[in-house]
Amino acid sequence: MLGGSVTSIVRLLSSDFVKLVLISVLIATPLAWWGMNRWLNGFPYHISIQWWMFALAGLLAVFIALLTVSAQAIKAALADPVKVLKAD
Repeated sequence: MLGGSVTSIVRLLSSDFVKLVLISVLIATPLAWWGMNRWLNGFPYHISIQWWMFALAGLLAVFIALLTVSAQAIKAALADPVKVLKAD
């Protein structure tokens, strides 16, 4: 059998996308915190933004990206290359 195993293909593809999602979370978190604080300060009764709210949103984004990419990577890894490349 030539090529990588399904596990190694899924790990390779998923790790790249998870890195991109983590970078986007790191960029978006300070901007979202600043915007939310500024918006909430305009109200007479407002809550303070807690760190765990952003951590939960980041973990949820990573989980959804990992689930989606892994499902597609498994589907691609299990596909028969002969059928994929075959011209009708």
